[in-house]
Amino acid sequence: MKTVIRGKRPRSVVLAAAVQLLTAVPFVLGTYVVLAYGAAAQAVAEAEVARQGLPPSVLAEHGISFGNNTAELPFAIAIVLILGALALLNLNGKRLGRILSWVLQPVLFLAGAVIVPGQVFVAPLLESVFMNSGDPALARIDVPALVGAATQVMPGWLLYANVGKLTLTTLGSVLVVVLLALPSARAHVRGR
Repeated sequence: MKTVIRGKRPRSVVLAAAVQLLTAVPFVLGTYVVLAYGAAAQAVAEAEVARQGLPPSVLAEHGISFGNNTAELPFAIAIVLILGALALLNLNGKRLGRILSWVLQPVLFLAGAVIVPGQVFVAPLLESVFMNSGDPALARIDVPALVGAATQVMPGWLLYANVGKLTLTTLGSVLVVVLLALPSARAHVRGR
């Protein structure tokens, strides 16, 4: 068994903490985008719906938001704070950090697998939702034009941030759990 020198962190723990901190970055970027571009994106989307001959209110009536839904911001901020705290706890060899990481990373994995693809594959998801809604007005919307209009207002790097979020919340979460299960991570916790 490898001996852990007090003060020296094993690579497995450093890498796990780095992945946790990296996972927080797309959530920070997403929060920024909602605050800086959300209202403009929603206005452009509503204008596009009106251009297509439908009332702009049809989006709000069906809960469709292109970034101005600030109700989700506390959730994103909480994820950032939790991931930061877990990374610090893990780096400092705290057993609580390792245990909470094993509990919360699978939850993040599930949330990432269910929610984040909708941020990456917006047009196909909306087309499916609109076609299956039973609302003839929604079924008439040209979804690629709608998504294209809203996307024009958003920063060009947003898609990459969302792909990063998808990758880090899913594969990154699995990696964190595996890294923290390694003997070197266990020894780091016991050595504190």
